[in-house]
Amino acid sequence: MSRLTDWWHSRGGPARSNMAKVELYTRWTFHAFTGIEVGAIGIPQLLGGGGGQLGGWLFLLVIAHATLSGVLLSLAMDWRLGRREQPVRLILGVSALTGGGIILLLALRSTDSIPQDTRYAYLLVGLAGFGLAAITLGLRTTAHRMYAALGTAVGTAAMSLLLGLEWNNAAANGIGVLATGSALGFSCVFSAWLVSVVWELDEARELHTRLAIAEERLRFGRDLHDVMGRNLAVIALKSELAVQLAERDRPGAVTQMTEVQLIAQESQREVREVVRGYREADLHTELEGARGVLKAAGIDCRFKGGDVGGLSAEVQSALGWVVREATTNVLRHGDARRCTVRLSQTGGPGADGGPDGGYGGGYGGREAVLTVENDGVPDAGAGARAGKGSGLARRGSGLAGKGSEVAGKEPGLPGKGSGLAGLRERLAALDGTLDAGSTADGCFVLTARVPLPGPATGHVRPGSDKADEAHAAGGADETETETGEEVAV
Repeated sequence: MSRLTDWWHSRGGPARSNMAKVELYTRWTFHAFTGIEVGAIGIPQLLGGGGGQLGGWLFLLVIAHATLSGVLLSLAMDWRLGRREQPVRLILGVSALTGGGIILLLALRSTDSIPQDTRYAYLLVGLAGFGLAAITLGLRTTAHRMYAALGTAVGTAAMSLLLGLEWNNAAANGIGVLATGSALGFSCVFSAWLVSVVWELDEARELHTRLAIAEERLRFGRDLHDVMGRNLAVIALKSELAVQLAERDRPGAVTQMTEVQLIAQESQREVREVVRGYREADLHTELEGARGVLKAAGIDCRFKGGDVGGLSAEVQSALGWVVREATTNVLRHGDARRCTVRLSQTGGPGADGGPDGGYGGGYGGREAVLTVENDGVPDAGAGARAGKGSGLARRGSGLAGKGSEVAGKEPGLPGKGSGLAGLRERLAALDGTLDAGSTADGCFVLTARVPLPGPATGHVRPGSDKADEAHAAGGADETETETGEEVAV
């Protein structure tokens, strides 16, 4: 059973699995119509309907009709999704076979070659109903589909009267064909429409993402232009003035070039501020955004941990970027059904420390730990860790995008400035670390750790007598403490 569920979850790839699964389910429903037609109306004819030889021929008729109808349903679905042209010839072929089968059955009934029983009724109504279902799926407009159903029903009733059947039998034949054909036809058309709507929603989501990226690029370009436009114009003007002064051997050229240098340095500082402001991420905002985005994607998202208000702005910005990048990759590079974000503060005796007052300040230092865990990782290897050949850069399981599995000193990691490398650069500025990898149960875990400033009182420098005493007193308990309340976001 687990193999069947794994196969189902692997259908359609990691990016569009939900849409592909809807289409796959609909197609297999259409394929099931072929088996239903053969099993419900074909096999009874083979076993006892109308005599041995006649029952065999009717069984072959049903098999041929069910096969052509199934092929038409599949091709008509592709046509409705815009993947091929309308299968006009196959529509005409199924129409001819359905009409010919109805006339044959009515002729056999009028000559008493087959009895008036439930097998005959199922055969007549089923042949017309399944045929109409396939035909209507291949027609363009609702009017054409209505004409096909009404025409088949009226034609069946008229042919029944022409072949000498009683009017009540003719009316029953026409009503049965109309009801069955309309029901099956509506079911097929509605299912195909639902699949097309699902794909259109996916395309709209991708378009929205591309537009958002384009809008953000335009905003960044506009900000950069506003910051640099004036400075570059001043630099060009003063440089030209310095050239003219130098040609005339005037002493003011040096002064002008000195001002150019100062303006260039100021421009560098302003550009850094623009880039820093462009990349800053507020942790509270990113947690809220992650909750909304993952919920909209149908992923069960839960947050656990401490209050974000106790963290400094630098730590919140770094962890906010981790949440943003992790959320993006949960949506794009996996088939997740649940995602858990944990935020905690850990610390205690025996923690490695740095200088007094710095991040991770000495024994008793604290850390902010952010963990993002999601399931749905294709071909997850047990215990794989990032940077150890775990293949995180491959499409579908890593946090890196396409084409980023290069570069760097660590195999399987993206190049500098993007993906995991970009996150590590941000965390490294705060002496933080980043770990990522797959677990044995098919989950992907991303863990970011950022040292926090030591407590205002009771802080001990490493290497002092008090530090040794504190370490000895606390060495028996090396366990990290972690808050477990629901995070307030």
